[in-house]
Amino acid sequence: MSRPAPGVDPRFKGFAPVLDSGVRVLVLGSFPSSASLAARQYYGHPRNQFWRILGDILGEPLASLPYADRLERVLAHRVGIWDVYGSCRRSGSLDSQIHAPRSNDLAQLPRRAPGLRAVAFNGQAAGRFQAQIAELGYACAVLPSTSPAHAARRFDQKLALWRAFLQTWCEA
Repeated sequence: MSRPAPGVDPRFKGFAPVLDSGVRVLVLGSFPSSASLAARQYYGHPRNQFWRILGDILGEPLASLPYADRLERVLAHRVGIWDVYGSCRRSGSLDSQIHAPRSNDLAQLPRRAPGLRAVAFNGQAAGRFQAQIAELGYACAVLPSTSPAHAARRFDQKLALWRAFLQTWCEA
């Protein structure tokens, strides 16, 4: 692998979607953090509240399970996970540091997840794709980021907003 020129951030590649035909609601993030890329896991930063929030909503101890078991349990609840960007250049982990992003092919969602009815965007950066996803016929909500960098709301406030949207679609 060749090294990037000095001062040029390398291009990072994201993860495959966690989807199957039974998924009813999809959580779309922006792009994995440096900690997530290193761990090779969605929401792999230890202070990211994603697994705790989703676990509380689904009634599962997701944060304490091995990663493969988390994904299995999430799919069992008909929830999928993916990111709006498939690759980008970035220094650090903040969404504001994402440069030259390449979007995932979100138009393939109806084919990849025919049971999909709703999309929850994990934060404002992912939420920029709301209009594009709504055009596909899905209910959408831009929810507060579960990232440790997003401290504008307390955990209980984030949980209440996530719960209000996800429970409607996970139980439908």
